[in-house]
Amino acid sequence: MIYLDNNASTRLDPEVWAAISAAAETFGNPSSVHAEGQRARRAVEEARDEVAALVGAAPAETILTSGGTESNAMALFGAAAGRPGRIVISGVEHPSVREPAARLAAAGCELVTVPPEPSGALDLERVLNAVVPGTRLVSVMAANNEYGGVFPVAEIADGVRSRGALFHTDAVQAVGRLEVDAREWGVDLLSVSAHKLHGPKGAGALVVRRGVDLEVHTPGGGQEKRRRAGTENTLAIVGFGAAARLAAARRGLDAPAVARRRDALERGILERVPGARVIGAGIERLPNTLAVLVPDASGEALLIRLDLEGVAASVGSACSSGTLAPSPALLALGLSRDEARSVVRFSLSRDTTDAEIERVLQIFPGIAAEVRGAATPAAAPSRGRA
Repeated sequence: MIYLDNNASTRLDPEVWAAISAAAETFGNPSSVHAEGQRARRAVEEARDEVAALVGAAPAETILTSGGTESNAMALFGAAAGRPGRIVISGVEHPSVREPAARLAAAGCELVTVPPEPSGALDLERVLNAVVPGTRLVSVMAANNEYGGVFPVAEIADGVRSRGALFHTDAVQAVGRLEVDAREWGVDLLSVSAHKLHGPKGAGALVVRRGVDLEVHTPGGGQEKRRRAGTENTLAIVGFGAAARLAAARRGLDAPAVARRRDALERGILERVPGARVIGAGIERLPNTLAVLVPDASGEALLIRLDLEGVAASVGSACSSGTLAPSPALLALGLSRDEARSVVRFSLSRDTTDAEIERVLQIFPGIAAEVRGAATPAAAPSRGRA
């Protein structure tokens, strides 16, 4: 299998698995005062230190969670639930931000969604102009999961906080691929997930800047400074810490190599697939992400044919897979519904090789031609613009 769906999840690094295996006998409850419990507590706190160091936060500001989705929910509901005011998000946020924001709107908050530019960039002034008196929270992702667009988080955070609102960024796709520094960026809240950086599923974190008041996410115990009760998932947390340590050590080496391979894949597809175009071309993007629109071809059909050839790719956010509706993020860029359904996402990792890229370039043009040929007028839906 050539695995090019790393924005959905990554392979567990062997060193991470070794750390988890070594900790497998650490079975005590980290809240217990006996020796076995304190051994588990040390493992949790050492991992917390590694995660905090990776994202430029203090360990005391780093709340451990089950992953990015929970971290985003904790940030939004913790900052705005039961509190009247405006919430501002971008039009290309992950469903784990969009859906909590919609629930808060249904409960009485005012929700404002700032659309991106057609290029995929997010205009700083448009975001800040939406931050009026009474705005409680602004949530803008650090990097988009579907086409890789990187947004000016530090500048947005500075403007938002100067206007008296809290600022949250979903940095799940950025951590381990870009330099992420919660303190330097000046954010109030920052979400991260282990399984996007070769760690285990079931572990994540929410950075909560010292002094930020959040409603309790999960009551019922004293864990995580009483913000998230429940016995800690020690093994997943240990794996998260190991993945964070590796990501910090390798980022400067991994990102340029990944970007070189992504660019080679991009050039090859544009040269060999007539009419193909890259979503977000011309803006700053994650070094590993390539979203390609193949006109007159179903993205789902392309995905199935790639899978039959042993290539794993995606048609958008993994959290929205299985739905027939086109991606809201791609529609927000001004694509028609048919165009949005014709996009395939390739997302690379440090495990991706030159030989794998060459193999994809050998087979993808033929797959695209076959899928286009199958979309006859009798079988294909109308291609009129939405």
